[in-house]
Amino acid sequence: MDPMSSCLGFTSAGVPRMLRGGPLVNRQCSNRLIPRHGIVMGARKEKKEDANSGFYKNTVNLPSTNFSQRANAVKTEPEIQKFWADSKTYEKLSSENPREVYSLHDGPPYANGDIHMGHALNKVLKDFINRYQLLQGKKATLIPGWDCHGLPIELKVLQSLKSKERKDLTPSALRKKAKEFALKTIESQKASFQRLGVWASWDTPYLTLNPEYEAAQIEVFGKMFLEGYIYRGKKPVHWSPSSRTALAEAELEYPDEHISRSIYAAFSIVDADKSKNELVKKHSDALSVAVWTTTPWTLPANRAVAVNPAIVYALVELEGRVLIVAKDLVEAVGHKLEKDLVVIGEVTGNDLAGLHYEHPIQDGLKCKILIGGDYITTESGTGLVHTAPGHGQEDYIVGMREGLEIFSPVDNAGRFTDEFCEGSFAGLSVLDEGNQAIIDHVSKRDVLLLEEKYNHKYPYDWRTKKPTIFRATEQWFASVEGFRDQALEAVRGVQWTPEAGEKRIFNMIEGRNDWCISRQRTWGVPIPVFYDGDGEPVLNQQIISRVAEVVSE
Repeated sequence: MDPMSSCLGFTSAGVPRMLRGGPLVNRQCSNRLIPRHGIVMGARKEKKEDANSGFYKNTVNLPSTNFSQRANAVKTEPEIQKFWADSKTYEKLSSENPREVYSLHDGPPYANGDIHMGHALNKVLKDFINRYQLLQGKKATLIPGWDCHGLPIELKVLQSLKSKERKDLTPSALRKKAKEFALKTIESQKASFQRLGVWASWDTPYLTLNPEYEAAQIEVFGKMFLEGYIYRGKKPVHWSPSSRTALAEAELEYPDEHISRSIYAAFSIVDADKSKNELVKKHSDALSVAVWTTTPWTLPANRAVAVNPAIVYALVELEGRVLIVAKDLVEAVGHKLEKDLVVIGEVTGNDLAGLHYEHPIQDGLKCKILIGGDYITTESGTGLVHTAPGHGQEDYIVGMREGLEIFSPVDNAGRFTDEFCEGSFAGLSVLDEGNQAIIDHVSKRDVLLLEEKYNHKYPYDWRTKKPTIFRATEQWFASVEGFRDQALEAVRGVQWTPEAGEKRIFNMIEGRNDWCISRQRTWGVPIPVFYDGDGEPVLNQQIISRVAEVVSE
């Protein structure tokens, strides 16, 4: 037998010993002893001898391939993508596949910066779906889009300018810069998505800044207005002092770590002697309602205290006062005040409704105790709710029902106006020094019972990461009341994957309030409305059609 053949003809027991470097002593191979270190080590030593170069390598029967042993993705990925582009692979499959058309709708990202992991996840998952449908023989398409309007882009432009440039910037100049920024960002994001390997119709995207797209939005707005789904009104909305604009619910974040300065306060009842309840009448000289609020700055806008007719209220003695507190909260309130509250009697919410109290801020103003709703509970606070219709949604509903003033003495920057207390608080930020000034004021008036920090979820502007406020302003709203049932029926007709998505969307639509669609900003699609000399809106089909025509040009 050839010496080399006998060298490779190891027994089944001998092979693993050799592979693990076992001591195969006195085994001859071409008149050489295999070292005790094993065949691999032996091969390394032989490498030094030119005459035997590759000696052991040639004895191993391994497959041969031209496939690279390393990914080298930096080099190979662009080559593969260039091959796809040159071959028009996506275009051919999406147009020539034998089965039906499959359209994947692309929710557009904001054109306000580089892509992040959220963008990548979104587009890659869509690409998974589209490629699968292409493999199934369908004409699968993905038309990419970009949201080119709104506050995110406007803020990016403003942040890129120096202080003097921002001050001298006209609205038309800002819109021009915003458009340039959006288009530049689109090209950058598109290149990134293509580098990720996403297949889409990149040469024909939809852009919300295209004139025909803007005109279509105006036409839809007009149709909704004429059918009664859009209206103008003054009501409290989420307002961002940092962005100086109204925000929709979807533009908010609710961090857990927000700390408010909450207060317990006592509002003195001024006409308890006229009550039909003998207990209330008996203590008329010392009677006060106890309220709790996490927004002391809203006290100037207070126009009522709301009670729940289903709650039993207790009269308790506290240092010369007789406070009215929900019976179930007496112990909790006493613990907060570090006082033993002695209950001297009980009344109902109906017994209190109709009485009046002295306003905690403004001299001479008397406000009413009235029936609220189920939002008044005994889970926290006092069971009586400070009501400011200009600064809260439930407050607004009660205020409209009772004919209360929708008062909101706060400007666009979140500062007090001069509409109360002869302007002594004007210019103070309601979230900072203005809040402290109100606390100090009620303390001097002997209204304050307790101030404490309160940790809770609170709405923040998702762009500036700063707290928002509720503020009543004139805004345009889209009402869902007219088509809520149709929308819910449409949800039921969708095949959902995963099925949990149906419940989430259904609940969101079912509980959706009217949507504030107006923004106090420069870069966006204009609301096609004009105003007469009295400030009333003028809007009809002729105006809508003409504005859409001009915008589309």
